[in-house]
Amino acid sequence: MTRILLINPNISDSVSELIRAEAQRSAAPGTEVEVLTAPFGVAYIETRFEALIGAYAAAQLAAEHHARFDAVVVAAFGDPGLPGLREALPCPVTGLTEAALASACLLGHRFSIVAISQRIRAWYRETVQSYGLDGRLASIRGLDEPLADIGRVQGDQGERLVALAERCVAEDGADVIVLAGAPLAGLARSLKGRLPVPSVDGVSSAVKHAETLAALQPGKARQGSFAPPPVKPNKGLSPAIQALLGGAR
Repeated sequence: MTRILLINPNISDSVSELIRAEAQRSAAPGTEVEVLTAPFGVAYIETRFEALIGAYAAAQLAAEHHARFDAVVVAAFGDPGLPGLREALPCPVTGLTEAALASACLLGHRFSIVAISQRIRAWYRETVQSYGLDGRLASIRGLDEPLADIGRVQGDQGERLVALAERCVAEDGADVIVLAGAPLAGLARSLKGRLPVPSVDGVSSAVKHAETLAALQPGKARQGSFAPPPVKPNKGLSPAIQALLGGAR
């Protein structure tokens, strides 16, 4: 049995339920998924500073719970904290953005990202650039309506999201649509056949890639840029993070 931990770095329980539902639909027989919600932070991440908070929340939960799992997923688009967790954890780690972009690149040459807000686009663009894929990014389009309830964005803004995706294809030349963010988990599945190009969901992509990584048993980096952090004095950290810093070898 493969066990995958999905960490929601936001405090929204309603979004965690969307993540859990799509993860369970996507998981292969014999894969067990668990979703944990950040104990502190914001309702949903739009900015670099909010991502910084979410990254620490994800690190805390990963440090406390990773030992029970074969792979860990940072279940927020933008992958807050993913590179650092890959250094520290002994198991494979991926995120919604990394996995969704990997899937998109297997389905077409240029992809567009449909997002839940305008403000979020700068952070998403920087995330795509960090993965070296900005040359394949056709566009990022986002909603410009206020989000009253982040857990209901699919129901409240579904048709606007579809219209944005259609514009990405018609006006920006997208071969693939990436429906970005945990609040949109499951939307690609429900839109199957409605869009003129393939659409990709971050949660389902992350679960399938995590299953593959766990099955490959690639081992943990002991050298190189993703080797564990060196042991050094620290102060004010939780016992779980202290243990991870001292024992991830």
